[in-house]
Amino acid sequence: MAKIKFIEFSGKEHDVEIANGTSIMQAALDENVRGIVGDCGGSCSCATCHIYVDESWLDKIEVKSEMEEILLEEVCDPQDNSRLSCQIIVSDALDGMVLRVPEKQF
Repeated sequence: MAKIKFIEFSGKEHDVEIANGTSIMQAALDENVRGIVGDCGGSCSCATCHIYVDESWLDKIEVKSEMEEILLEEVCDPQDNSRLSCQIIVSDALDGMVLRVPEKQF
């Protein structure tokens, strides 16, 4: 179980306890975090779950797959800390992670 902070573009914060093995995208959808769409259901094929990972957490998550890299080229306002939330799976090591939701997904 990990506690993750989502910060919507508006500044609204969601502190969410997420079970290990759950994707960040699914947790955001379950908690109604505004701005996370997840059109493809987490199959890494749409990029509507784009988030910004707080830079202090980047070394604690898996590296981007080639498919994720390709999809991130198409998001609005990509940054070095851009990730697809469907590709980040919660573990105890992510307890305290901070994620920001971009202004728009497409």
